[in-house]
Amino acid sequence: MRPLDWIVLVASLVSIIAYGLYRARGSNTVDRYLLAGKTMPWYAMALSIMATQASAITFLSMPGQAYQDGMGFIQFYLGLPIAMVILSATIVPIYYRLKVYTAYEYLETRFDRKTRQLVALLFLLSRGLGAGISLRC
Repeated sequence: MRPLDWIVLVASLVSIIAYGLYRARGSNTVDRYLLAGKTMPWYAMALSIMATQASAITFLSMPGQAYQDGMGFIQFYLGLPIAMVILSATIVPIYYRLKVYTAYEYLETRFDRKTRQLVALLFLLSRGLGAGISLRC
């Protein structure tokens, strides 16, 4: 990478961190930080969950994949909203009842801290390998 590339990369990372710190001011509890103090309307929450599933790589890679391999993969993306509804009806009430914020916190409550750490490590490993494959291809 050339010096200008490094400057752009560092400036982007610093901007993202600064914006996150700016937006996080006043979020002095876990509830306010993770759940927006439970003040968001349901439709904003639903759109947020769906947006989390659709990344920039999805929008950039789907046309190329469709051109190369056909539209067979689209069934996954069409089934995603149905899966979200099912998960919202089954898993979210459990999280709400147990007052947990994340799947990892649930695993620690249900099993133990070692299970939580193992699953977190496996997730980070899989995402790291997935990002490496995405960048390589």
